[in-house]
Amino acid sequence: MKITNEPIRDAKKLGIPKMLVLGLQHMFAMFGATILVPILVNNYFGGELTSAMTVQVTLFCAGFGTLLFHLCSKFRVPAFLGSSFAFLGGFQTVASLEAGMYANMPADEKVLYACGGIAIAGLLYFVLALIIKLVGVKKIMHFLPPVVTGPIIICIGLGLAGSAISNASTNWLLAIIALAVIIIFNIWGKGMFKIIPILMGVVISYIVAVILHACGVTNPDGSAILNFGAIGSASWIGLPPMRLCKFDITSILVMAPIAIASMMEHVGDMSAISATVGENFLAEPGLHRTLIGDGLATTLAGLVGGPANTTYGENTGVLELSKVYDPVVIRIAACFAIILGFIPKVSSVISTMPASIIGGVSFMLYGMISAIGVRNVVENKVDLTKSRNLIIAGVIFVCGLGFASGLTFNIAGVSVTLTGLAIAAIAGIVLNIVLPGNDYEFIEDSKANENRGLHINVKG
Repeated sequence: MKITNEPIRDAKKLGIPKMLVLGLQHMFAMFGATILVPILVNNYFGGELTSAMTVQVTLFCAGFGTLLFHLCSKFRVPAFLGSSFAFLGGFQTVASLEAGMYANMPADEKVLYACGGIAIAGLLYFVLALIIKLVGVKKIMHFLPPVVTGPIIICIGLGLAGSAISNASTNWLLAIIALAVIIIFNIWGKGMFKIIPILMGVVISYIVAVILHACGVTNPDGSAILNFGAIGSASWIGLPPMRLCKFDITSILVMAPIAIASMMEHVGDMSAISATVGENFLAEPGLHRTLIGDGLATTLAGLVGGPANTTYGENTGVLELSKVYDPVVIRIAACFAIILGFIPKVSSVISTMPASIIGGVSFMLYGMISAIGVRNVVENKVDLTKSRNLIIAGVIFVCGLGFASGLTFNIAGVSVTLTGLAIAAIAGIVLNIVLPGNDYEFIEDSKANENRGLHINVKG
């Protein structure tokens, strides 16, 4: 079959083998960031306690959570749910708690209390979903015009840029090879190869890494390019080591407020996916349904000792590159993630993926997210000659990119951290309410080409 630049909305016409490959590509796109969360969490809780939060449980929660999300969103939204970075500050805060019951508490037990807070945080999604259902998405979206959501989408991509550079800098040769392969296959690729540039970039750069490692080449800092040490001790089949979470008001007050940030990210991601695919998912199946799916996935992940879930911008970048918009492909990727959760050996092999390759791939994916935000602003005809729009966009950019470490404050003696993206979203929403001249009108039944997720009504 000849592959063109026209979007593919029904992947079945490609055939099952190609659909499986496309699903594998989405799985690789989310993999690096998703498994990084449990690695960072374990470092917060002592490092040596690798059982505090495992890659197996994380992958299972990502895959199962994605399937739950698709069920709640009527199987229409091509979104993948991976580990949320927004809650890392909360994990770090819980890890440092030493007062009361947390004094002398083992680190792996503290993790369970943090996960209990995540379970409660997921329930807050249901509250916002109920409000949207009662008052209608049109009234809610009046406070989220393209001048707010567009810059937020841009910040999502640019905010991740530092991570791409950090990973790529561990070995620029491999990062550049991964990036170059993606560009070559995306621009000059033929047939099936044109719609799997990410997967080809991962595979080819990994083969190069294996060859360099075999030849004795190391990373610039002297470390080995590949480390296969954990593979030998990993079993082939094993249940994800799930553990029931625990609840305490202190950890709940630390973790639950972070849902404000993740819900704002959700709105931005839904806008980005809508703009990418050309369908208004905020209206149909509805923002309330996608919020319920995301919240349910987060709550269930917290209950079994996994990290919070969130819609993944990396996979939105894959949608933009591949032009394959069929949600079935995402569900295939989710099934792959679940299967890997039961195969410790394979999870260990994939975990050997050099950070530099992940960085090279991220160059393209994160850039695509920001580009989608720019396109969102342009296609919705946001008038940046108006001072109010410039002020709103400018403040969002400074907050989203300036608060790199978030903003930490105390509530009743408990430290709470808002991410830069949450601060940007709150600032943008408040300014949009306060400043005069909001001429935005959300139209629920517009055609895709007239309303790519959002619509601006320019009044004379």
